[in-house]
Amino acid sequence: MSWMGALSEHYRRARERFPGDELCVVFDIDGTILDLRHLVVHVFLGYDRSNGTQHFRGLVVDDITHHEDDVQALMAALDVPPGLRESVAAYYAAHLWDDEAVLAASRPFEGALGVIRWFQLQQGTHVALNTGRSHAMRAATLASLNTIGEAFRVRFPDELLFTAGAGIEVPLAKVAALEQIACRGLRVVAVVDNEPENLRAMAARMPPDEVLFLHADTISTSQRAPDDRLVAGRDYRLRELVPPRSVPDRVTFVWHGVNDELNLERFLASDIGWGEFDVRRDPLGRLVLRHDAFDDTPWRRDEPLLLAADAVTRMVAGGRSVKFDLKEDGSTLDGAIELVSSLGIPDERVWFNAELPTLGESGFILLRARFPGSTISSPVDFLEPLLLASTGVADRVLDVLGAWGVSRPSVRWGPGTRRVLDALEARGWETNVYDVPDLEAFLGSSLLLPTSVTADFDFPEWGYAGRGSGANGAVHRLRP
Repeated sequence: MSWMGALSEHYRRARERFPGDELCVVFDIDGTILDLRHLVVHVFLGYDRSNGTQHFRGLVVDDITHHEDDVQALMAALDVPPGLRESVAAYYAAHLWDDEAVLAASRPFEGALGVIRWFQLQQGTHVALNTGRSHAMRAATLASLNTIGEAFRVRFPDELLFTAGAGIEVPLAKVAALEQIACRGLRVVAVVDNEPENLRAMAARMPPDEVLFLHADTISTSQRAPDDRLVAGRDYRLRELVPPRSVPDRVTFVWHGVNDELNLERFLASDIGWGEFDVRRDPLGRLVLRHDAFDDTPWRRDEPLLLAADAVTRMVAGGRSVKFDLKEDGSTLDGAIELVSSLGIPDERVWFNAELPTLGESGFILLRARFPGSTISSPVDFLEPLLLASTGVADRVLDVLGAWGVSRPSVRWGPGTRRVLDALEARGWETNVYDVPDLEAFLGSSLLLPTSVTADFDFPEWGYAGRGSGANGAVHRLRP
């Protein structure tokens, strides 16, 4: 079992064993949450900037193979000329932990903040930070962590940050912090740290059957001992931490691209409430389910096309809700409206999605007039730069979309997703995240708590076998 799997199982048992307690998962910062190699690179490049030199030109984080506290080993590994080392070491010591460096060069390990976000969303569960950084660094530490945490909607409260007092050895400071946490009525169930020495000190003072000690196996100064009761790992993977089907129930999930018979069967056998169809007319004039336009991907004699009426009827009979991704306007839009009306599907179980140019103003207004209680969405990724650079222009565009009847803007999953969600939700909009490629991204997007997430549900780890929409004909030809 992976270290995240072990943490997940231990947390589950602790929650069952202590159902009424406030639980706490404790994280170290440097080398555990934050990859300090970025800070080292920042300081070495700062030396060149300050002195007009190029001794560290081209330096990247993968070049850093020693602990940040061992500047001599770092310089030796980087072939810094012996005559220059005294000057570099002096600059390094002066700037490694100054506020500017901490704020500019803090970078989390991939997945670490997603893991923390998951714990912070669990009922009766808290995340504490237990660091060897000094009290003097407290403000800069909190500011930098909350800045980088914004992308994951993670916020660290001041009262759960524990720093080391002057003259106190770090292992002893870490033990004292656990005692303070207990005094505040929180039950520590897991501790994550990159220094085995610190973990040993804490493990010696905690009940062996209640607390799981996890070693973040990054760069450290101490070594694990054969008798250490530690679980080690390096990769923070949400798919190994989050149990199947335990994602937030505040988010609506949509199975994307239910365009063929097998995918429809798999969807109907699942516990997902919403299924999305790609709707267009085939060359015979029938309303069918197909992602690609027939001009772009010509149909084949052996291509089994699923009729929209048959699929929607089975969806409704199965108690599911239907999302129509309208790929065309005109008779396709009219056909979808007629189909929904003929089946008497309640508005709250119908969702229409389309690109803005596909339906245009008149198409969206028509849908809202015919189905006033339905969800109507459109991708708004083009708004990201406007939301960040010209909020007035973005607001005017959103006002237009609202006037057309759009009620739920859709945002493609990517590095800027959280910022766009923040901007939209601050304006009172519901949001949908789409184009979620895998289980890790699905979990990451779900933990941001948008209104809905649309994904292929090709998650074999969780027993889902979505086939995708069949874009470019590739999925349906190659996958069983």
